[in-house]
Amino acid sequence: MELTTCARPYAKAAFKLAKELGQLDEWSQMLTLCASVSRREAVDRILKDPSTNGDMKAGAFIQLCEGSLTVEVENYIKILTNKKRISLLPHIDALFEQMKSQDQSYQDVVVTSAFPLTESQEEKIAKKVEERLGRSVRMHTKIDSELVGGVIVKAGDLVIDGSVRARLTKLADAMIS
Repeated sequence: MELTTCARPYAKAAFKLAKELGQLDEWSQMLTLCASVSRREAVDRILKDPSTNGDMKAGAFIQLCEGSLTVEVENYIKILTNKKRISLLPHIDALFEQMKSQDQSYQDVVVTSAFPLTESQEEKIAKKVEERLGRSVRMHTKIDSELVGGVIVKAGDLVIDGSVRARLTKLADAMIS
């Protein structure tokens, strides 16, 4: 079974509870932290150790989060650990963020550019993407010097590659054909 399929009911439950509590942003931050902690090699070893029970594993995991979790999220972690689903946290986090963006009618957009963008450039890109998607966007920027110039915009399944690297690759392909 695909990991995203396994993670979906847990993400839905987390989203439903977070929404009921009016804590979508807080849960979002805590799930992102938990997903990050779950990716650590040492944590993976602890979680796979057959000599420790689920409660001990959950306690160790929660302790690694350094008091950043609410009681509800700690209970959620205990459930995931006892059901042997803690490894799904990165997928749960991603699904939770998708549900949150749909609920709040915005789209997360990642803009990768060769150089840091000015505020006006970011605003211009955000406005164009908002027009294209028909919803507000939340921009995240990355720098990748290998692009040479231009930008790559990723919004869900939509990818707009306006990088110089892509244009050079196209030109090289056209010259070869």
